[in-house]
Amino acid sequence: MSKEILNVVEAVSNEKDIPQNVIFEAIESALASATRKKHGGDIDVRVVIDRKTGQYRTFRRWQIVPDDALEAPARQMTASAAALLEPKLGIGDFIEEEIESESFGRIAVQSAKQAIMQRVREAERAKVVEAFMARKGQLVTGIVKKVERGAVYLDLGNNAEAIIPRDHLIPRESVRSGDRLRGYLYDVRAEQRGPQLFVSRTMPELLIELFRLEVPEVGEGLIEILGAARDPGSRAKIAVRSRDPRIDPVGACVGMRGSRVQAVSNELNGERVDIILWDENPVHFVMKAMAPAEVVSVILDEETHSMDVVVKVENQAQAIGRLGQNVKLASRLTGWELNVMNEQEAAAKKDQETRYLIEQFKARLGIDGSLARLLVEEGFLDVEDIAYVSVEELQAIPGLDEETIRIMRERAHDVLLMQALAAEEVVEVGAQQLMSLADMDQQLATMLAERGIKTVEDLADLAVDDLMEIEGMDEQRAARLIMQARAPLFANTPGE
Repeated sequence: MSKEILNVVEAVSNEKDIPQNVIFEAIESALASATRKKHGGDIDVRVVIDRKTGQYRTFRRWQIVPDDALEAPARQMTASAAALLEPKLGIGDFIEEEIESESFGRIAVQSAKQAIMQRVREAERAKVVEAFMARKGQLVTGIVKKVERGAVYLDLGNNAEAIIPRDHLIPRESVRSGDRLRGYLYDVRAEQRGPQLFVSRTMPELLIELFRLEVPEVGEGLIEILGAARDPGSRAKIAVRSRDPRIDPVGACVGMRGSRVQAVSNELNGERVDIILWDENPVHFVMKAMAPAEVVSVILDEETHSMDVVVKVENQAQAIGRLGQNVKLASRLTGWELNVMNEQEAAAKKDQETRYLIEQFKARLGIDGSLARLLVEEGFLDVEDIAYVSVEELQAIPGLDEETIRIMRERAHDVLLMQALAAEEVVEVGAQQLMSLADMDQQLATMLAERGIKTVEDLADLAVDDLMEIEGMDEQRAARLIMQARAPLFANTPGE
């Protein structure tokens, strides 16, 4: 039997390219399982195979438990009983007794075969994970094995199988068994069953990796890809720049007669790719990203991180694109929220904003409409601008004399002072309302009020995590404060 064991281990190890120790452990598990079945299945068995001779020994064992915790006498032994047999052992250790070994030749039962094959499958999966972990974030190529429930299973060779989930497939792409597909390996997981390699055909990273493959200058680092945005299977935009001033990055990515970009497009089921020259100036970058639409002007709002993109009326539909595709891709590529409008809409919006600012200056500074319009035309957008801009800058505006400047600045400072006092009063009133809670102090109440949490009801609506942003707060105090704020709600519950 010992020679037969060694032969099985060697054969399975060579066939599956699995370490011999894994096969030995599987056979030990199978022998132990067969022995347990022979003795009724409730005992604990350990089998040890000599890795050199193939000979094996079988031990029945009992785990040592406290005297009052004995639940399975067939597998457990009380500490007091174990102390009589092996005084050096303690709770959690095992008392063992050698018993007759089950014959390996009789292990023809299905459970024994399954135990061996299960270990082999686990070892094969571990090998796949180890082999592909280093390739995460790269292109992989495989043959379509099957299409099931909308997902595609790829055979990558060497017992490796990958899955392209349904939401990572290019819409309307025809995929059949036997097709050769490329994809982006975005995740590798060590799962008990099923695919462990996850591939995407829709992620922007796939587009970048395909250009790296097709354009040698990208692979060599002479051309840098700084971003990509896709509407999978329809259209995409990619931003590039050159590290070598002698190389045209757009031309290099397009290739001779469009050969390189066409190769990428063919790989992505005909997806049309716009190659955009990256620009460190965000306005210039947005104007290029809106291609093929021609942009007249761009109005930037850093506070909202958005831009109004102004185009001619006849170009507006092209700038927006079918179902908003062009502007959405440009927005994703540049990272700015883009609003497309024609020249008439832009003029109307500007006129509306101008009228609003004029009315604000008239009401808050007590000046007439012509002076308010002059301030707006000179680029002043708020009372704070008037209060803190230098006198010299105001004096440079035609039509403003020293007295007018002095009066405007005094009124602007008064308005800002009143705003500050009103804000302090709101905070103080809010803080006083919060002081009714047992775990509240003045400093915390003020900090909450400054954050807009001015009433007990405001506090009752929060979660513990919301309060953890406050310096010095701990979870216990946050929980107590919220429960104290919610107490009146429970008190008013009908039937309480």
